[in-house]
Amino acid sequence: MAVVGIVVLYFGLQFLKGLTLFSSDNRYFVKFDNISGLSVASPIYANGFRVGVVEDIIFDYEHNGEITAVVGIDKKMQLPKGSMAEISSDMLGNVKLELVLGAIKDGLLAPGDTIRGGMAGGLMSQAATMVPQIQAMLPKLDSILASVNTLMADPAIAHSLHNVDQITADLTRTSHDLSLMTAALNQQMPQILKNADGVLANTNELTHSLNELDIAQTMASVNATLQNVEQMTAKLNSNEGTLGLLMRDPELYRNLNATMLHTDSLMMDLKNHPKRYVHFSIFGKKDK
Repeated sequence: MAVVGIVVLYFGLQFLKGLTLFSSDNRYFVKFDNISGLSVASPIYANGFRVGVVEDIIFDYEHNGEITAVVGIDKKMQLPKGSMAEISSDMLGNVKLELVLGAIKDGLLAPGDTIRGGMAGGLMSQAATMVPQIQAMLPKLDSILASVNTLMADPAIAHSLHNVDQITADLTRTSHDLSLMTAALNQQMPQILKNADGVLANTNELTHSLNELDIAQTMASVNATLQNVEQMTAKLNSNEGTLGLLMRDPELYRNLNATMLHTDSLMMDLKNHPKRYVHFSIFGKKDK
């Protein structure tokens, strides 16, 4: 019973490690300088499909710490020459071995051959290569943050924000006023349209009245009036008639002016000495 228990315990541990019991897989050797967390029972994948498992890891203490991983690969899997194994890990830290297959035309590897190992250029390795760049950017980030802090501490920023609040409030009031104006305009729109219809009706009536006018007769009347005005202007410019002579004969103007002056003198004398011109006597005329 003790022997059976020991055997069951051994094979149980092997099974828990992920190793195939009574495996007939082909074994290959992979040389590494650094296994980066690769351990026994780590899975092996080819094009995303699991084809084997790491069976053992040997550290060479005598030759500068070279590491050899013994891998068991399904015997149905054919490895072309030039294939290599790369260690990769996911975001959770699970380590696996990825087979990068070579060209089948170069021939096949035999079981027991050695495969070249290395590190896969996945996301973690890319992140590792970015670390120096990030470290170089940190001083610049510090200066940028310091500049931002200085800028935010400037009272002008707070004043600008206050102005933005004021502008926002003004825009809100303006929008409210526009809403009220629009509502009032909507209420007045029927009356405005009615007035517009009335104006259009009056315009149509005026247009109809203009269409009914006898334009030829009206123009004839205007032409006759203009001819009469021209005749009157010609007579005024000629020596015919009183107005024409008055405008054209300076002697007549002087005579009329002198007559007006004498008449004015006579009227003044009549007003001042009426007895010289009018005599009244109740008892008869008195001899002078």
